Amino acid sequence: MLNQVVLVGRVTGEVIRSEDSRKASITLAVPRSYKNTDGVYETDFISCVLWNAIATNALEYLKNGDLVGVKGRLQNDGPNTDVIAEKLTFLSSAKPNNERDDD
Repeated sequence: MLNQVVLVGRVTGEVIRSEDSRKASITLAVPRSYKNTDGVYETDFISCVLWNAIATNALEYLKNGDLVGVKGRLQNDGPNTDVIAEKLTFLSSAKPNNERDDD
């Protein structure tokens, strides 16, 4: 059997610390690779649960808009399906508000 997920997306909002100090969560915005009938790329917002060192690093370094890669597995808990991160890769930081792409 195989249960493996690989995502690349932007962090939406802040990293959320759980009451259990070993656990944190993020939401990734992952655009689809095709346009809908209106010619727009839709985006999926995927909940990812982080544990231990991954959670600690995310709490310290991740911020809204950062581009990350997540490798993990799907876990279904009743009505919720989460990605349990086994590896988190920092790909790029979000640009500060005063930086522009056309510089």
